[in-house]
Amino acid sequence: MAELFFWTSAAWVLWTYAGYPIAIRMIGIVRRKRIVEGESTPSLTVVIAAYNEVEHIAATVRNKLGQDYPADRVRIIVVSDASDDGTDEAVQGIADSRVVLLRQESRQGKTAALNRAVELADSDLIVFSDANSHYEQGTLRALAAVFEDPSVGYATGKMIYGNPDGSVVGDGCTGFMRYENWLREQETLSGSIVGVDGGVDAVRRGLYEPMRPDQLPDFVLPLSVVAAGYRVVYQPAAVLKENALSDSGHEFRMRVRVSLRAFWALWDMRKLFNPLRYPMFSVQLLSHKALRYLAFVPLLALLILSVVLYDAALIYKIALFAQAAFWLLAGLACLTEFGRLTGWPYYFAILNVAAAVAFFRFIRGEKQIIWRPRGGT
Repeated sequence: MAELFFWTSAAWVLWTYAGYPIAIRMIGIVRRKRIVEGESTPSLTVVIAAYNEVEHIAATVRNKLGQDYPADRVRIIVVSDASDDGTDEAVQGIADSRVVLLRQESRQGKTAALNRAVELADSDLIVFSDANSHYEQGTLRALAAVFEDPSVGYATGKMIYGNPDGSVVGDGCTGFMRYENWLREQETLSGSIVGVDGGVDAVRRGLYEPMRPDQLPDFVLPLSVVAAGYRVVYQPAAVLKENALSDSGHEFRMRVRVSLRAFWALWDMRKLFNPLRYPMFSVQLLSHKALRYLAFVPLLALLILSVVLYDAALIYKIALFAQAAFWLLAGLACLTEFGRLTGWPYYFAILNVAAAVAFFRFIRGEKQIIWRPRGGT
């Protein structure tokens, strides 16, 4: 029985991190569901939720105003979530009639802010930007281009994390994001992607569905678009650059918060796991999200079972030493900086431990609505 559990756990981990990416790559090669891009410039509203972002908000808004896009087709709505650091004044100081400031007098969180902003938007597209998101020139035009394809309901761009501090957690984060971008490219060729980046996204206005304040908009909204029969696609020409968090504590707390809301999103949108209604996407959602967020289960099982089965066969000795080496590298990252040698194992550990913490908060019924975005708390 122990051997059965060992190989079941190994299959889970291998499928999640290697089997599924290879399979979706092969499916993409066969299906080649490319996007029909156009040059039209539909009207769009950039919505930004901000809490105490005085350091970034003015530059972020000006970055959107300065995009290569017809000025009369762009509007920006900033929702201040009861900021008290001068964020409101910074927005009001931008002399441009296309910029609108809304204020939530009490903190209600990002999702409530987005719901409120979209209520006032009468544009063709809604673009989502974080308060510190800096778009490369042409990003708005690139996002708009994919909506020429009538099958597309939602689009996400390419997130590039910088690591100017050279931190080990930052190195792991940038490596993980490169992997995610590659995976999204393959998923687009097969149909729809599963995960998006909330800082460089766009949706057809008519497909936006108001969400509960505790729901994760980066996850729930794209899934609702798929449920409505539209594609969610990756547009690599729409580029967002941000610096990764260099503090592992902040990164860990952010990952716990994101994982907790992701578990609730998977529960809320569980109908998409039905293979009879969503034969392709149900497998993608299970493989890319559900099995990955729960990967801490087989990872822990593999470590324990490798010890239990140590004397049963050589393969279990090899498995134990391989795992010990991997987790040792992750542990060394807490003490020193070895770049990629420890960065990727360390970030892998952060992701899975954070998911484990979030899962136990999820089964207790905990929800998180409000946090400080820059610190991830």
